[in-house]
Amino acid sequence: MHQVVITGLGFITSIGNDVAGVSVSLREGRHGMVPWDFCGNPNVPVKVAAPVRGFCVESPSWREWCWPGEYEIPRETLRGLAPHGVYAFCALEQALADAGLKRSEIAGYGTGLFCASAGSAFLLQHNLAFSRQTNFERGNPMGVVSSIAGTLNFNLAAHYGITGAVTGFVSACASSSHALGYAMDEIRLGRQERMIVVGAEEMNADTILPFAPMRALSPNADPSTASRPFDVARDGFVGTGGAVVMILEEAGLARRRGASVYAEMLGWGQAADGHSVATSHPEGAGLREAMSRALRDAGIDAARIGYVNAHATSTQVGDRAEALALRSVFETAGLHPLVSSTKGLTGHGLSMSGVMETGFCALMLRIGFTAGNPHLVAADPACEGMNLSVESRGECPEVILKNSSGFGGSNVCQVLRRFEGKALDCPDVGANVI
Repeated sequence: MHQVVITGLGFITSIGNDVAGVSVSLREGRHGMVPWDFCGNPNVPVKVAAPVRGFCVESPSWREWCWPGEYEIPRETLRGLAPHGVYAFCALEQALADAGLKRSEIAGYGTGLFCASAGSAFLLQHNLAFSRQTNFERGNPMGVVSSIAGTLNFNLAAHYGITGAVTGFVSACASSSHALGYAMDEIRLGRQERMIVVGAEEMNADTILPFAPMRALSPNADPSTASRPFDVARDGFVGTGGAVVMILEEAGLARRRGASVYAEMLGWGQAADGHSVATSHPEGAGLREAMSRALRDAGIDAARIGYVNAHATSTQVGDRAEALALRSVFETAGLHPLVSSTKGLTGHGLSMSGVMETGFCALMLRIGFTAGNPHLVAADPACEGMNLSVESRGECPEVILKNSSGFGGSNVCQVLRRFEGKALDCPDVGANVI
């Protein structure tokens, strides 16, 4: 089995649009939530969101979009993108620069691309409404490729000339974690030398507000307390959007080109609840099994895990189930790793949350800190015995476990380890090189 390392990260998120900004937010507990009016209707109970700054993609017309000036998106590419595709394009450009890769180096069969996205409900609705107005005599010729769930892999693979393994993953909030796991296997099994994993979502009424009738969204109007995973007073999640890109490489390839390394991907595991279409198993059975499988795949004992980046979205049922699963895996063995959910800072990124939070874990391992639970006031009784630190800490354990869960009971877990290599002088985030 080939060794897999992380060599590039790109962030377009509510807590920062680059590695340096995200690092500061995580270390200092700066959240991205603000008061938000989704649709001009005061009767809508959702009053807070976690938007991406520096972009204007609210119009259904790509001609009216704007983004940070350092990114150049060709017109022929822009026509096929959704709003979250703009985020993804910018995050991928950023990740390539971070990894020291040129566009020519990822074209061809050696590099693959796995993406996670629910598509653009906003553009799909707009395009269908226009077609219905003309009784389907007219329509947007790019309407399908810009709006359905595969829009990221369609557009990015075509733009960058990627001819290796290319596909999309749709398993709700576990989607990008599935993409990461299978990308890892592509490299471990020798099928690809490099994999690019992309997760992106939009933060608009069409993407976020359908969760309101499920009572999954927080009605709390205070941005500083609306997202509070594991807190006894939590009342739902806060929506966010953006994009995160991770570049995984076979260690030998990274060594040959002198690449900087964030962390090593040790293993992953998945298991389903088989319980409900929308809610977690009440005892966290599937997640417990996914964690156990991830540890076995990584070849390590639970005692090696020093920090768990939890999926916890700030919902009553989901957080409780995860807490019970964590206690079953760790507390029953007398173990108490540090646990936090960074959704208390970012909000819930839906399908992009897995790759976003795994990227956070890679930053923690490379820089040497651990994010806390800044909005936690009083932990739910289900969390009794868990090590839930409010403040971030100035050190990071060697091995991290990352949890993700999605509708239908999909549970995915990743195991990452600090990469031990020759340190390079890097004032912003530090670096290791092989």
